[in-house]
Amino acid sequence: MAKEVVSTSEEGMTSVNSVRDFELTIDANGEETPDTVETLLADYAACYVPALRVGGRQRGADDLGKIENTVTGEVNDDGKLTSVSFDIKVEADLDEETGQQIVDRADELCKVHDALKESLHHEDTTIEGGAF
Repeated sequence: MAKEVVSTSEEGMTSVNSVRDFELTIDANGEETPDTVETLLADYAACYVPALRVGGRQRGADDLGKIENTVTGEVNDDGKLTSVSFDIKVEADLDEETGQQIVDRADELCKVHDALKESLHHEDTTIEGGAF
């Protein structure tokens, strides 16, 4: 099975990306819409949510409830992503060990995590249970 995205740019640094019946506009300069790095960070965060939920079920936390993942990406002078960190908050009460087990399992499940070069895998990760 293949996935296909058609990216079209009429001019400038903005592209309209067709994904099935959806459109996503990305402005590489970030002036009109999210830029490419912000879009990648959003993809990473969005992919990580279901990975956390499945990882939670597999590690004894059946319902994590509300999840909030603040993703921070550091960029260099050329605007290239150099590091990523996650600050994860979940509604469920978790002890530190269970939280780390869930994060470790989510790393194994997240497709975006797999697609990134290792140096861009989230480095500094915190997970806080009972956050809401």
